[in-house]
Amino acid sequence: MKNEKDVGGADVLSSSVKSATRVLDLFECLGRWDAEKTHAEIAEELAIPKSSLTQLLKTLLKRGYLDYAPLSKGYRLGPSIAKLAKRENDSGDLLTAAGPVLSWIANETEETCALNFLKGDRSEVVASVNGTHRLNITMREGDIAPLYATSGGKALLAYLPAVMLEEYLARVKFEKITPKTITSVDRLREELEQIKSTGFAYVYEEFTPGINGIAKAILSPSGLAIGSLNIATPVARFTKEKRTLCEATLTRAVATLRARFQD
Repeated sequence: MKNEKDVGGADVLSSSVKSATRVLDLFECLGRWDAEKTHAEIAEELAIPKSSLTQLLKTLLKRGYLDYAPLSKGYRLGPSIAKLAKRENDSGDLLTAAGPVLSWIANETEETCALNFLKGDRSEVVASVNGTHRLNITMREGDIAPLYATSGGKALLAYLPAVMLEEYLARVKFEKITPKTITSVDRLREELEQIKSTGFAYVYEEFTPGINGIAKAILSPSGLAIGSLNIATPVARFTKEKRTLCEATLTRAVATLRARFQD
């Protein structure tokens, strides 16, 4: 039979394991989507009592493993996480390398282009270069859009890990931004399969009327999208020849970035 000391020790061990599991679950929850979540959202998603979660969050904030945004009341991974290990998505290196590549894309195609990163359920423009035509679309740093509605977003979405993709498809709520915006999971699944097959993502006036887009994901060695490059073209100029030029240009640009990023 176990004596009282043994039983007490087992209780302490069980409690410690539960706390450790909650910490790991929290890190995985925030890390999968690189997005902020509120106290209530975390408690609901991870089924942690709010009182227990409060103490856990305070401890992790104090140690730098979480950051807190007072305006949005959201928590996200903090700087101490980056110090423990180098993340596969080293966005700083990629962003630095992308500047000259974007300028080259814009010069080759004469169209506006951008580098996009995943930000929660949206894609974010982190760098862009305007095309040389008088009639152009402007993509600004910080612009965000639903993943299902832009070529850059679809390219990121297509290469999500299966678990993340299913999470996204289970919760996505489609907004009919234009008459041509995708509004069903089945249709989106079909397009994502095509993107993985061809390597290119397209939108046809699905986010901005009069604008078509084409994008290609920048993949890590493990096959995950660490970013995407997209080109936006007015419908009037999106000819078969322009589409072929954009595909060839994006292929060379992505290959260049992957080579530099992996050096």
